Amino acid sequence: MGFRVKAKVMEEDDIRRAVRRIAHEIVERNRGASDLVLVGIRTRGVPLSSRIAEAVASIEGVEVPVGRLDITLYRDDLHTLEQPVVRETYLPPDLEGKHVVIVDDVLYTGRSVRAAMDAIIDFGRPATIQLAVLVDRGHRELPIRADYVGKNLPTSREEEVKVALKEVDGEDAVYIGYPD
Repeated sequence: MGFRVKAKVMEEDDIRRAVRRIAHEIVERNRGASDLVLVGIRTRGVPLSSRIAEAVASIEGVEVPVGRLDITLYRDDLHTLEQPVVRETYLPPDLEGKHVVIVDDVLYTGRSVRAAMDAIIDFGRPATIQLAVLVDRGHRELPIRADYVGKNLPTSREEEVKVALKEVDGEDAVYIGYPD
């Protein structure tokens, strides 16, 4: 399935600024970074969580633990997948009492975030679970809202949002378009 670009809505500098702003907001809301854990949803949430952790470290001088989460087995449409591919999940050992920030590239229906929350709770009981996304495109199907948003991008249901990150795609950009 291809993708027909309608517009480039974020470039490298926009993404860098959004990540830095999100890091500042996370630090402010949590009164520092001492009890923070960032957890990136595979695939593009992982490099975004690392970038946010680097920004937090430059602001606070504290290294924030970063985890990777594969939500495949927690998806509510798992039964429709022919051959699900499960990749590594790594979460820091003790989530008890921590402020866990789930990081993802695009917030759409909310179903991926619900799956991520279920997975995290299986690993421990954090004090809070918060959500940071690079792009919020609307159209929620579940009562889920991001705490930190890089860009609100109103879309139609027919449109798609594609996030490209250097670590995965060789460039930093956000595109809006249509499936081919």
